[in-house]
Amino acid sequence: MFGQYSETLENLKKHSHFRNIKNYSNKDQKYIYFKDKKLINFSSNNYLGFADNKRITEEFLDFAGTKYSFGSASARLLTGSLPVYNELENLISTMFNKEATLLFNSGYHANVGINSSLAGRGDVIFSDKLNHASIIDGMRLSDARFLRYPHNNMQILEKLLRRERKNYNNAIIVSESVFSMDGDIADIEKLVELKEKYNCLLILDEAHAFGVFGETGLGVAQTLGLTDKVDLIVGTFGKAIGSMGAFATGNNIIINYLTNKARSFIFSTALPPINIAFSKWIIENKLPFTYPERIKMLELGQKAGSQSHIIPLIIGNNKETVDTCEILFHNGYFTLPIRPPTVPEGTSRIRISLTTDINEKELFNAISMVKQKK
Repeated sequence: MFGQYSETLENLKKHSHFRNIKNYSNKDQKYIYFKDKKLINFSSNNYLGFADNKRITEEFLDFAGTKYSFGSASARLLTGSLPVYNELENLISTMFNKEATLLFNSGYHANVGINSSLAGRGDVIFSDKLNHASIIDGMRLSDARFLRYPHNNMQILEKLLRRERKNYNNAIIVSESVFSMDGDIADIEKLVELKEKYNCLLILDEAHAFGVFGETGLGVAQTLGLTDKVDLIVGTFGKAIGSMGAFATGNNIIINYLTNKARSFIFSTALPPINIAFSKWIIENKLPFTYPERIKMLELGQKAGSQSHIIPLIIGNNKETVDTCEILFHNGYFTLPIRPPTVPEGTSRIRISLTTDINEKELFNAISMVKQKK
């Protein structure tokens, strides 16, 4: 009965594809403790150091006291909503100058719910080839046709729009802003131009940019002065904000539609109130003071050849990538091998995620070890 599953697992192991859950003894801002070693953590999305920060945790708990429970016990549309949820949604709407916002339990919940519900039969979605798996899964669950254009290739996207747009009712263009595995940035100015020219909705996933880019941390669209031109902006609290959950912000019609149609929202127990309160507290009390550190982090990423704080070191072969991570481990650095299907075949890599605590020497020592191995 389990033969096929066992065979698949053995095949994964044979090709260095097998994954397992690792047991860490502790995490402390930029450090992670694994196999009795204290390691510099290059694999975290804790970009601003808010997660695993004892001082911040204590400060928040002093503020929160016993005001917020640790469980909602219901979906938002039932009894799983309290004023703090609406307060956070209103805060996000005000920050982005949008009409309304809807909270989701995670970035995966958001992208699956949005892309599966906003496009239906007779509609079409145009998606960057390297968009996150959550976007792809959402498109697959929709009744719409979806077309994936080569990564950041605006010429091919326009050719597809010119050829296909007239054949469908509604059309959506969806892209990440900072691509999670490559660290490069979408051509948002061109995406806005094309969405206006071909009468499309533009959805921008700012998951890895929210809290990092922009004068007040709203993302790449803010950096470019284009937040008002993007129809729906998606962001997460589980990365730079150091919390959990996600949001979609746009006009009233889209947000009301998602509230009524996004199954990942409708059928999920709401996040705990204390988690919502923590996200709101971080955004109001900590995020406004991070601008200098964020700029230094982005400059360090650019110095390493990236457009952002995410630096891909492409090795190619699965086993060599796993072996390189092991070398880094023995030299005090924690990294994880990124392999297919997360990235295309033949492009296995080490993905370095910078945080504001990482310094230049630590980064370039690690990069030098990878280059020597190659």
